[in-house]
Amino acid sequence: MMQLSDTTDSTKLSYWLNWRVYLCVFSVSLCMVLACFTIWKRESSRNLTFDKQENQQDRDLCGDEAWKPCLKNIHPACLLAFRVVSFTYLLASLIVKLYASRGVTFYYYTQWTFTLVTIYFGCGSMLSVYGCYTCRKSRDANINDDITRIDAEQGPELPLLYPNATNVSRTERLADPHINIQKNQIAPIWSYIFHILFQISAGAVMFTDCVYWLIIFPFLTLRDYDFNFMTVNMHTVNFVLLFSDAVLNCMRIPWSGMSFFVLWTGVYVIFQWIIHACVSIWWPYPFLDLASPYAPFWYLMLALMHIPCYGFFMLILEMKHYFLSKRFPSSYEC
Repeated sequence: MMQLSDTTDSTKLSYWLNWRVYLCVFSVSLCMVLACFTIWKRESSRNLTFDKQENQQDRDLCGDEAWKPCLKNIHPACLLAFRVVSFTYLLASLIVKLYASRGVTFYYYTQWTFTLVTIYFGCGSMLSVYGCYTCRKSRDANINDDITRIDAEQGPELPLLYPNATNVSRTERLADPHINIQKNQIAPIWSYIFHILFQISAGAVMFTDCVYWLIIFPFLTLRDYDFNFMTVNMHTVNFVLLFSDAVLNCMRIPWSGMSFFVLWTGVYVIFQWIIHACVSIWWPYPFLDLASPYAPFWYLMLALMHIPCYGFFMLILEMKHYFLSKRFPSSYEC
């Protein structure tokens, strides 16, 4: 557990009534308002409809990108296996940390992010299960289609293996076996939520690990600080697993997705303000202490750090997509 060596009584009214607090509140509020406006503009321009009667081509949102690997040669079961193993490990680590800290662990941004990544892999595992099911159903439909074609060409009466298989265009199914499904069966809203989790996690894991390894670990003096395996685990494994999943999946993150990441951090900061207004307690991160004369500077720097943290992860994904499209053009899925 990390605690500051000095704690200022934040429950006093004088703590909050000064220009530093006003400036920090204004900067955080401005970032969150701009993030909400960006999300509103982005979503208002999208055609998010979930009516099963609507043609899938008229939608901006599909469901298969949540479980499709980036290459056709990679079976969705591989992505499923990785997500299940990752989710199991993250959940076990979270339970151990929660038990050891008796719930205080959620006082830190690190555990917020770690929990978010755990939820991401949990949702991803369920979507990958659905993807494997639809691929299996698609393969069975292909077998049924081939038998029907042989029956029409050669004459022998062969029983249909799956008489209730959907009559999907054979050309479309054979062109891409991973997309060989009834796309309208998956609720696009779950893919949409999963993509939001991916965008938040992409920035949050970079932000968490960079702040810890570049600022907290080398420069800040903390009391009762135990540097152990769990500490390294919480500030490293989240990035490694999410990065590996990003390499395997076919999702992208747009610049506008950083708005969700900004809101995530903003909610945490407001949570800290509310806690400290009610209880005189240490700040989990010293640069959040509004009593510091450098508080406005720290808040500004943390806000600006969101751009390179999110941008770096986005750059990695774009490089991956570019490399795969050039190196494996026939197998590239995205």
